[in-house]
Amino acid sequence: MVKTNEQGKQLAVIHSNAAGLDIGAREIWACIPPDRAGETVRPFGTFTPDLYQMADWLEESGVDTVAMESTGVYWPPSYEILEARGFKVYLVNARHIKNVPGRKSDYADCQ
Repeated sequence: MVKTNEQGKQLAVIHSNAAGLDIGAREIWACIPPDRAGETVRPFGTFTPDLYQMADWLEESGVDTVAMESTGVYWPPSYEILEARGFKVYLVNARHIKNVPGRKSDYADCQ
């Protein structure tokens, strides 16, 4: 599968069943691949039941890999729950994401 970026260049898809998470103190925005049914971007709360609900949604959507920001002290609960469920979880440096043009919201960041 090949995707095109904003400049029209082709990008190879490495993980076709990957999700992205934007971690915040009060909510987590999750994005699944755009070829999935229903909503592909959803916000979740940060309490334990919310994290289990997010893991359920990711699992039901056929996700097996998750990339998430390592934001402050907020990422470990999500990481632990997702890893325990069998997801391959990657932590990414939020500074690298912030430098991408056009990423100005939680909604866009998780994508």
